[in-house]
Amino acid sequence: MKIRNRISLALVASVFTLFNLTGCARQQSTDPLPSWNRSQSRQSIVDFVQAVTSPGDPDYVKPADRIAVFDNDGTLWSEQPFYFQLAFALDRVRALAPEHPEWKNSTLLKAVLGNDLKTVAESGVIGMMEIVMITHAGMTTEQFACTVKAWIDTARHPQTNRLYKDMVYQPMLELIDYLKSNEFKIFIVSGGGIEFMRAWTDSVYDIPPEQVVGSTLKTKFESRDDKPVIIRLPKLDFIDDQEGKPLAINKFIGNRPIAAFGNSDGDLQMLQWTAAGSGKRLMVYIHHTDSDREWAYDRDSHIGRLDKGLDEANAKGWVIVDMKEDWREIYKE
Repeated sequence: MKIRNRISLALVASVFTLFNLTGCARQQSTDPLPSWNRSQSRQSIVDFVQAVTSPGDPDYVKPADRIAVFDNDGTLWSEQPFYFQLAFALDRVRALAPEHPEWKNSTLLKAVLGNDLKTVAESGVIGMMEIVMITHAGMTTEQFACTVKAWIDTARHPQTNRLYKDMVYQPMLELIDYLKSNEFKIFIVSGGGIEFMRAWTDSVYDIPPEQVVGSTLKTKFESRDDKPVIIRLPKLDFIDDQEGKPLAINKFIGNRPIAAFGNSDGDLQMLQWTAAGSGKRLMVYIHHTDSDREWAYDRDSHIGRLDKGLDEANAKGWVIVDMKEDWREIYKE
């Protein structure tokens, strides 16, 4: 009898041990953030999500109010050595040039056609806007979307030779999925063109067009060939950057986020607006510190400058994700 009891106890212990081991293995295999190192920034994000989604927790937030907003350039995908939408615009100038011989008389457009990016950069915001107006207007919204989709499926980065759409950050894709699985509604709030992003965010991020907020050109409604269309005009309507971001959130989302993610001073007001709400809040800056796998830049960068935002994040205890230290991988291999 004693021997039988010992055998039974040993069997129970073996089953219990096996259960624990398989349970651990299962937990590891279902890690929602496998591309993240076990860092303090990762833990802060996980702690926040657990707090706001646990009924009975004093910081619990009902699903309808679990709004998270993400900048795009430099937060969800790379942005160096220039914004990828500018790369699209430059490619459009080259593609359309045969139809516009007069462009050779423009110093700016001549620089684009000659791949003189130094002169293009020196033209500043005014030059960039001129290029965008020339290449993004004069067509229907459907025509523009088709043009963007064809480009995003084939265009490659000049330095990495990756497709631009493959230069999205794997850790951020995992984070978006993790938040969705916890009943967050995800919005992109970016300085990039709204219709440029809406053409591909669904396929790349699994974020539908109606959850994308961005800068806009003016448009007009008219009939072409007895069909109603919306025409894109060469006139700026709204820039969704800096103080424009909280204004756009208020106008188009209508609910203050409880979590905001950015990478530059252009996102500072969006993070401040999020932080000013009641209850538990999460403000996260993605800090570009990895010169080997991506780029390292912050205070002095001409693209994605992070200066005032970095100071405020440090002063207020916001989460700063160090890409070199916190991410096991940058892009999906």
